Amino acid sequence: MPSEHPADVKFEIGHVLFIDIVGYSKLLINEQSERLQTLKEIMRGTEQFRIAEAEGKLLRLPTGDGGALVFRTSPEAPVLCALEISKALKRNPELQVRMGIHSGPVNEITDLNEQANIAGAGINIAQRVMDFGDAGHILLSKHVADDLDQYPQWRSQLHELGNSEVKHGVRVGIVNLHGDGIGNPQIPKKLQVLKKQRWMRWTPIATAVLLLAGAIAAFVIVSKKSARLASSVSEKSIAVLPFENLSRDPDNAYFAEGMQDEILARLSKIADLKVISRTSTQKYKSAPDNLREIAKQLGVANILEGSVQKTGDQVRVNVQLINALKDAHLWADIFDRKLTDIFAVESDIAKTIADTLQARLTGTEKEMIAAKPTSDTAAYELYLKGRSLWRQRTGDNIPKAIAFYEQAVARDPNYALAYAGLAEAYVSLPFYTAVTPRDAYAAAKTEALKALQLNDKLAEAHTTLALLLCLNDFDMAGSVSEFQRAIALNPNDATAHQWFGEPTLTALGRFDEAIAEEKRAIELEPLSPNNNSDLGFILIMARRYDDAIAQLHKAVEIDPTFYFAHVVLGVALQAKGELADAIAEYMKAQQLGDDLESPPLLATAKAQSGDKSAAVQMLAELDELSHHRYVRAYYRALLCLSLGKRDEAIRWLEQSVTDAGPDNPYIRVHPFL
Repeated sequence: MPSEHPADVKFEIGHVLFIDIVGYSKLLINEQSERLQTLKEIMRGTEQFRIAEAEGKLLRLPTGDGGALVFRTSPEAPVLCALEISKALKRNPELQVRMGIHSGPVNEITDLNEQANIAGAGINIAQRVMDFGDAGHILLSKHVADDLDQYPQWRSQLHELGNSEVKHGVRVGIVNLHGDGIGNPQIPKKLQVLKKQRWMRWTPIATAVLLLAGAIAAFVIVSKKSARLASSVSEKSIAVLPFENLSRDPDNAYFAEGMQDEILARLSKIADLKVISRTSTQKYKSAPDNLREIAKQLGVANILEGSVQKTGDQVRVNVQLINALKDAHLWADIFDRKLTDIFAVESDIAKTIADTLQARLTGTEKEMIAAKPTSDTAAYELYLKGRSLWRQRTGDNIPKAIAFYEQAVARDPNYALAYAGLAEAYVSLPFYTAVTPRDAYAAAKTEALKALQLNDKLAEAHTTLALLLCLNDFDMAGSVSEFQRAIALNPNDATAHQWFGEPTLTALGRFDEAIAEEKRAIELEPLSPNNNSDLGFILIMARRYDDAIAQLHKAVEIDPTFYFAHVVLGVALQAKGELADAIAEYMKAQQLGDDLESPPLLATAKAQSGDKSAAVQMLAELDELSHHRYVRAYYRALLCLSLGKRDEAIRWLEQSVTDAGPDNPYIRVHPFL
């Protein structure tokens, strides 16, 4: 075969976009073909591809898992094409792609198979740049970035990552292109490793110089306000934001929620960390731009964000840990695993976060974060579905959650966490359905004890049992002991602190301790209107009405649509004797939610204001309603008191005790009684 003499080779400048599919070799053969075909269709559908091809200024080089496009128009062409591809990929989340761009000399050649090919530094460098990237990255050589920097519209999206050696001693500046939801803002894993290796090779003198320079720079640049903020927030504090569901099937959203929950659950067991509970993070979207502001609102230094993609029995989890106050990427990783390995992924993430934040781990904590709650992945998915429904707290969804939990334990009778889920769901039933407390609490206690029989270190089950000992058994000493055990096992469980403060410590009249526990719950769930309302309720029981009113106004500010905050604010105002304002709050609560608490309380306030007919009418309505569902006897007692019928009120309170009504713990301490 004739060969070309080097002098005959004709080079020209090409603007190269190199693309490949991440994890291609791990795919099944039919999946490889499907993904490659989809990528080809996306590339051909871009405007830049069509324009360049029509003008005869496009060269194509297919590779096994992607390809290269060589534009002979302008340096912007491959970048614009990459952006179009990145946007199209959002509709195909199963297709994980990385891209590299460089401008340099290229030439058309004929390879050993007599096939047309492309060679030259332009192609080679583009591929080397791309090789540094992870899924979603659009990486540019510094040469291309410098060209783009001449145009203002590109500057905000160019993020330099420094120089790196690509091959044969050649060093290339790498720039990450991202912004407006396009690209991958994470530092590529390969560059993180290289930086760590370079750091370890530095001499002590160089390190000292760097530290001194960094200290001087920090002193000059960081404002006093920022310094005060950073010093007031623990470096060992973290919030886990909602994980983005990248699965094609939106019904898999429960799995992304479950991943966030499970990682949170493992982290919260580490006493040396402050971990914000899920309730306060759910208002934020995945991968937000204002991480620093979110960290300030939540009172943390660090934020974990990520995404989950579930396809069949394959799961991809992408996470990154960021010090939001310092705008520093601490760690990132991508896990491509079988569903059967999901617990190992959750444990690895929790352990790496603990190590990165230098949290001390006891032997028990290491054991708990490494735990594998079930070996049956189908049971695990059923549990996650139940958990997702239970969180919605509606009458329809709680029975559905119970059904999923029951299916989970049917598949794995030793699944302690699923029994704990059943216990939590049964405790919730009287508040949202017609089930009586006595029946619901009995079922809940059975499930909680079963969970603890299987795993005595399950904090969730201790928490539920503690609540039941207070509400159902009036065993206050046992309730205190169980709450203390739950908090020792999971010091970051906001619910345990919340329920310990109210009802148990409040019912015992230990108000200072109750307030301290509720404040700890708020620290862990700062944006929870429920916790903030509960603190207001405790302050009412302690007869600190002005403090209670101020606290409940905070709860209303957090969520003006949260009806319960208005109910408790009404109670505080009524206890203080401000009946007109109390009536107004009860009426707001009625407008916001179809609840059974505000109507009888509204009637008592009206009766105390002189409208006795309101209480009489409400008693009749409750009598009628009791034929269809459980009605709390406690409210009938309050209505009778507002009418001056003390003996009848006492009979209804006795009935409340017989029913195991949820208001019983407060009979000794409630100002209305």
